[in-house]
Amino acid sequence: MMIFLQALSSNETGIVVPEPVVNDGTVSLLDLVMKGGWVMIPLGVLSVLAIYIIIERILTFRKAVKLPPEFISSVKERVKQGDIQGARVLCAEQRTPSSRMIEKGLSKIGSPLKNIEVAIENVGKIEIYYLEKNLTVLATISGAAPMLGFFGTVTGMIQAFIAIAQEEGSVSPKLLSSGIYEAMVTTAAGLIVGIVAYIGYNYLVAQLSKAIHKMEYSSIEFIDLLQEAK
Repeated sequence: MMIFLQALSSNETGIVVPEPVVNDGTVSLLDLVMKGGWVMIPLGVLSVLAIYIIIERILTFRKAVKLPPEFISSVKERVKQGDIQGARVLCAEQRTPSSRMIEKGLSKIGSPLKNIEVAIENVGKIEIYYLEKNLTVLATISGAAPMLGFFGTVTGMIQAFIAIAQEEGSVSPKLLSSGIYEAMVTTAAGLIVGIVAYIGYNYLVAQLSKAIHKMEYSSIEFIDLLQEAK
């Protein structure tokens, strides 16, 4: 008994008594993801794919419109001097959709102007096809991710009701927590992925329009050059 009393008063002698750990009720992001169930796996895949497409397309569009201001004037000067091969070399160095279209036009010099325009237009269609790559996938993700989230909501609520049906007597909130967690977490995750993909898709469509405008402007300038040279 004396030993017990001494232990109780040990804090008076300078010995630090550890305080009990208090749980503040916070839940980490990883815990929330784990509580979302198997639906979080395809949502995670879609989120990574959406981010990859957005970043990759942004870099592609920036490269597509990156054309020096003096490029067209340099091409014009060499064409007027009769240095067609030198103009084609300038186009090959740029490696942009506009430069490839102009290079195709340069390769057709000597043909009727209509044939040159058709050749440039065909190259432009191919370049636009490459620029539009994976945009449909991103649009699909923007619609599929929320639907997957709602599907997780349904499965989570089914689990909650199954737990209610199997429980005899009063139902505790803890019993329903796993199903409700899955329902809410998957809904939030699906909406987040869908919103990011939707915003990214619309931004990329706007950038695609700018790139196409740049290509059209460059091709028109080149056709005007050929008409002046006649």
